[in-house]
Amino acid sequence: MKLNLKNPLIFFDLEATGMNIASDRIVEISYLKIYPDQREEAKTFRVNPTIPIPPETTAIHGIKDEDIKDAPTFNEIAKALVRNFEGCDFAGYSSNKFDLPLLAEEFLRADIDFDLKKRKFIDVQVIFYKREQRTLSAAYRFYCNKDLENAHSAEADTRATYEVLQSQLDMYPDLQNSVDKLSEYSVHSRAVDFVGRIVYNDKDEEIFNFGKYKGQTVVSVLARDPSYYPWMMNGDFPLYTKNVLTAIKLRGFNKK
Repeated sequence: MKLNLKNPLIFFDLEATGMNIASDRIVEISYLKIYPDQREEAKTFRVNPTIPIPPETTAIHGIKDEDIKDAPTFNEIAKALVRNFEGCDFAGYSSNKFDLPLLAEEFLRADIDFDLKKRKFIDVQVIFYKREQRTLSAAYRFYCNKDLENAHSAEADTRATYEVLQSQLDMYPDLQNSVDKLSEYSVHSRAVDFVGRIVYNDKDEEIFNFGKYKGQTVVSVLARDPSYYPWMMNGDFPLYTKNVLTAIKLRGFNKK
């Protein structure tokens, strides 16, 4: 089924030095841009992460330090990416948990003001898990009746994710062919930041979703325990999470 699009939709996949949003870096980004008239535009970039790639990570995606030593850094391609991503919504496989938070973090490190929170996100893995409970390779086989060649290659995974979403729309008539509705269906929790350290409760209040203050509002915790703010700001949390925390704290000052 063809996707019903208002805005261009970016299917993308990242390969990185590891899985830590705060400290790891992108080594490859591949995206497939689908326009509302169904035109396609595909690009893949190798990226010099400026830090070593651990051997255990290379064993997964096959990218070695020497493969990207002459590649541009993310800072060098960030503005070009923003130009290509402007006005687009996004889709990926497990992207809400990893790819989107890491991409947002890299833009912040590059001092690029590109607020991904203003865009819609579709996580094909969430749709798949809610319906079938499998992996991307199994999803590709299940929905598209094909074997996924070169799994963990960003380009192959990106193309497969696009085909899986099209097949999901064909298989599940109750899934609405709308980026807004698919984005809503792709969400497990209403995260304020990308990694879900701060989420909304049923009253639309920001609450902590981890640690000793889990379930308590951010505003009440910061008022009761002022040391918690510097602890988080100095801790191993993503920059985006720290920015969200700071915005909530400043909002409280402005109300005084």
